[in-house]
Amino acid sequence: MTAVLICTAAGAKGPKESKTHYAYDVLLPYVESGQLPGAISVFYKDGVQETCCIGYADAASKRPIKMNSAFMQCSQTKGFCGVTIAKLVEEGRISLDDPVSKYLPEFAELWVLDGEKDGVKTLHKAQNVLTIRMVLNHTGGFPFEVSAKQPGVRGGGWSGGARLRQVAAIAAADPIMFEPGTKDMYSNTGIDIGAAVVEVVTGMKWEDYLKQEVLDPLGMKDTWFWPSNRQIRKKIELYAYKENAPAEWVGEKDWEQRPYNDSHVFASAGAGLWSTAADQLKFYKMLMNLGMGENGKRILKEETVKSILAVSTRPEGMDGYSLGLTAPVKDGEEMWFGHGGAWGTWCNINWHKKELRMWVVQQADGPAPWGKEVDNAANLFFQSDFDTKDRDAYTGRME
Repeated sequence: MTAVLICTAAGAKGPKESKTHYAYDVLLPYVESGQLPGAISVFYKDGVQETCCIGYADAASKRPIKMNSAFMQCSQTKGFCGVTIAKLVEEGRISLDDPVSKYLPEFAELWVLDGEKDGVKTLHKAQNVLTIRMVLNHTGGFPFEVSAKQPGVRGGGWSGGARLRQVAAIAAADPIMFEPGTKDMYSNTGIDIGAAVVEVVTGMKWEDYLKQEVLDPLGMKDTWFWPSNRQIRKKIELYAYKENAPAEWVGEKDWEQRPYNDSHVFASAGAGLWSTAADQLKFYKMLMNLGMGENGKRILKEETVKSILAVSTRPEGMDGYSLGLTAPVKDGEEMWFGHGGAWGTWCNINWHKKELRMWVVQQADGPAPWGKEVDNAANLFFQSDFDTKDRDAYTGRME
């Protein structure tokens, strides 16, 4: 396989191009062997950016991977829900410690699963009040997905099977796994419940509120729950890693079923958004710039991002997680926050240093042996002493 490199120049109105090729140098052997069909790596440091698009979105047709190639970002959708919740908090329309039942009455009485034997479940009535904070940071006790979204039947999966309010109703009727707020269990369901709260408070579908308040202001025109037919034709294909052999193309996974944009697809806050690398940068740079988009549009106040998105909202003693985002337990200059997705995508940002790392790939299964080498490449980039005096990037220092 012949590797294709497209390092998109930042342009006159964007960050300054670093002119480094740290990621490309370590990824090239994997692309040439076919083990890694294609990937996008972005390193950003205080107005200077290394952008590497290497390999193919479709290895069979040798269609190059590009910054505007559509892909399923899976659980990175959770951070978008977190931002919508954060907006309502800073506007005083909700509190993170409000009972979920204040907005969704079906959650007034919950039952905790103690055990099951011979098909008989033992339950007790939940003593702790379920709060908005808990459903957004995975301490609510809910399973990964409700029954209506299980992938066993056609039409299930992350974006199939149920609308947000229906997901919430099913979740309220089923037993939860533990007393709210006492443990953590990663749960798309909890995030969907948070989105259902947004719908009640705003009187809008969650996806419409997200579009109005976040996607449109940031100029994220290629991000949506229903990708266009053209985006699907040009999407980054899904592959499974094979040791000592080219990666194997995967038509679809049960959790995300074709055709991706028909009537079986519903907006899912836990994992449902399609996006592009160019669009994702706009969202994560907004978080890195403490609520201000690189286009100068403010989405959130600085203190909102610092207090409830960039640091954990979980009780002491639990791992860090804020509102739909992985986050440090305590903030500090070396601390990063962000999120990843099931097909290998992820992005992390450090607001103190104005640093960002993004990785876009569509990998269904298998290890990522290039990971440590990309980490080393990132370290080299962040340790570099770049001349930033002529940069014209917006980095959140002015309004």
